[in-house]
Amino acid sequence: MSISNQELENICHQVRRDILRMVHNAKGGHPGGAMGCADYIASLYFKYMTHNKNFSMDGVGEDLFFLSNGHITAVWYSVLAHSGYFETSELSTHRKLNSRLQGHPTPHEHLPGIRMASGSLGQGLSVAVGAAQAKKLNKDDKKVYVLMGDGELQEGQIWEAAMYASHHKVDNLIAAVDYNGQQIDGPLSEVMDLLDLAAKWRAFGWEVITCNKGNDLTDIHKSIEAAHSASGKQKPVMILLKTEMAFGVDFMVGHHKWHGNAPNDEQLAKALSQIPETLGDFKI
Repeated sequence: MSISNQELENICHQVRRDILRMVHNAKGGHPGGAMGCADYIASLYFKYMTHNKNFSMDGVGEDLFFLSNGHITAVWYSVLAHSGYFETSELSTHRKLNSRLQGHPTPHEHLPGIRMASGSLGQGLSVAVGAAQAKKLNKDDKKVYVLMGDGELQEGQIWEAAMYASHHKVDNLIAAVDYNGQQIDGPLSEVMDLLDLAAKWRAFGWEVITCNKGNDLTDIHKSIEAAHSASGKQKPVMILLKTEMAFGVDFMVGHHKWHGNAPNDEQLAKALSQIPETLGDFKI
């Protein structure tokens, strides 16, 4: 898809505004990681992925995306809405009773764009590996993308899936880790340090690309394009995406406090004053 960096940046601004207003309206949610991943997920949907808003679960002939760290679902809902999967007005129902837009994504409410429930951490890579293998078996040349959190890598299932993917040469899979160094209880370095994460993935047989500026569109695009170049060469690909939690708001950025807290009225107003309204806010 042809889109300028300025157009994409405008989308990212609006997505961050959406996230803040969604979690504030719900009086709960996970804004930090969602804001940090806005640039990457928006880049996939608006620049790199082949996908169809006329949604079908099988995804034949489409690139697929799975959100393993499902608690940051606000960013995915916003990107899907702005991509045309459903009306942006539905964002106002986030985490409300009987809403399709629950705190973790789920397909059982027939929400277009969602192919797996990801409330429990650690499962998304396994699902993505299976979907990628199915595409290879069906001679479907499209790719499968999956995003995980860095704290999520403390789950053992991730590493089982990592071994399986490299052993079976699942080379149409591009995984990414939101490597912001924070989890709900504090910095990763204090809770459970991941140490040399790039070396770990390489030891598991993956091609590893490090994106040092995970909130910079130019660096993100270089990393995605490098991942595309590495695909199809007998190895799955991992992008280590060094983002900043709650990127875009000075009093929130980089602090684990905003992993799972909603801003109050005053904080919301202050945060929104720092992010341009570019596509129009949904009504609450």
